[in-house]
Amino acid sequence: MIAALQAPLVGIVLVWAARFKLFSRHAAASARRSALARLVGDDRALPAYRWLGGAELLIGASLIIPPQARIEGLAATGLSLGFLGYLIYAKRAAPDASCGCLSAALTPVAGRSIARAAVLVPASLLATWAGTGWWAALGAHPVAGAALLAAELMLVVGLSPELDHWWLLPLRQLWVNLTHPLRGGSGVPLLRSVQQLQQSGVFRRVGGLISSDVREHWDEDGWRMICYTARYQGRPATAVFAVPLHAYAPETVRVALVDDRAGATLVAL
Repeated sequence: MIAALQAPLVGIVLVWAARFKLFSRHAAASARRSALARLVGDDRALPAYRWLGGAELLIGASLIIPPQARIEGLAATGLSLGFLGYLIYAKRAAPDASCGCLSAALTPVAGRSIARAAVLVPASLLATWAGTGWWAALGAHPVAGAALLAAELMLVVGLSPELDHWWLLPLRQLWVNLTHPLRGGSGVPLLRSVQQLQQSGVFRRVGGLISSDVREHWDEDGWRMICYTARYQGRPATAVFAVPLHAYAPETVRVALVDDRAGATLVAL
């Protein structure tokens, strides 16, 4: 049962990754920010990204859709080994490049990303040598099988920094709720501003670059400025967020990443 259920696990991960690479409007920007640009060149990064998405979709769908053949598991194993090698290369050659694996988040390749790829290798090998199809295994052990598959999918999500906005940011928000931050000078609680910030699309895009809690904040012309310590392309930086002070409008939140050494703005979103 354990071996058989690795096929849908790997298939779901590959199809999810392919969905972003093939159909997201952010795919082109993500390809340029990834280590693929350094590996194959800027001009070839997007075509390579699309081809990779096509391979992920083909192999992932074949693992999910019956019947199951051994060649599908072997193809998934080869792809997983390729992912692992690519991420190790990216970590060493372009440590500040975005992973570009599952979303458009500006998330450099981290140890969790490499661990995720490492998990997919034995999972793919197990799927290759499973003695029965996953649908039969799930039918024979529906409760245990569903629990196992759900736990493994949760592990993959936990090893995916680009998906932190699904679970880690809500936990951070809960921590803010429990720690009862002090009010700002305007009388508007800092907690309210932090909650709005964490619910914004801008924070989801750059959250992986942040390495501190709120460092300082001040109010200016109807906005609350909230600062965090960050790191961008190997440079120590400060992420300065502008959050509406008297309105709930997370879509209007903006951020500037400022180089701590030169004082220059590195990115403004």
